Amino acid sequence: MAEAGEREYRYRRDREMARDASRVETFSDGVFGVVLTVMAVELLQNGPARDPGRELPEALAHAWPTYLAYVITFGIGGQIWLGHHNMWRYVVRVDQVLLVFNLLLLLVVATIPFTADLLADNLRGSPTEQRLTAALYAGTVLGESLFFNLSWWWARRRRLLHPDLDPRLAGAVARRLRLRPLLYLVAFAFVFVDPILSLLLYLLLVGLSLVRRPGDLPREAAAPAG
Repeated sequence: MAEAGEREYRYRRDREMARDASRVETFSDGVFGVVLTVMAVELLQNGPARDPGRELPEALAHAWPTYLAYVITFGIGGQIWLGHHNMWRYVVRVDQVLLVFNLLLLLVVATIPFTADLLADNLRGSPTEQRLTAALYAGTVLGESLFFNLSWWWARRRRLLHPDLDPRLAGAVARRLRLRPLLYLVAFAFVFVDPILSLLLYLLLVGLSLVRRPGDLPREAAAPAG
């Protein structure tokens, strides 16, 4: 009986093996690549060459909602990938909750081609259709921002970040991430005024995100020691 008791497994959290973040980054990069590829195929497959009722200049002008949706969506998708790339280089370990938050982020990202396709099809529709599709699109962007914030908050709380990371830098990244959904909400409010203006504001926010801030990659990589 004593030997059986010694062989019996007793669940303890400190006996569970940890894992680094390399597989999470590889899997996430694959999802981002597929999403951007599907988006390009979905939005650009019905180009002006398939519209025989118009001359090419007129067909190009008529397809402006498709191009607008493509540019905005690619910009937002690229911004999400850049943010994910920058954030996860500080993550050295993962746990179950962080994996779930990252999967939820990817779930929202994977809906981008669907909402972008709806947007391109309905920007010339009725005001109700314009507002509904723009609201769905804005909701997708807000969702990814929410799960970004939750991922960083949890990684800091559970000490999953690199031990040498300056706490002041971690706090600066957290403040920056909290600002994003607030700015997105402002852009979302313009959906009820002018849906196209709201989308252009999202494009402006994407451009502003390219300005280097705390937590982004440095302009020049540090030279290796020795």
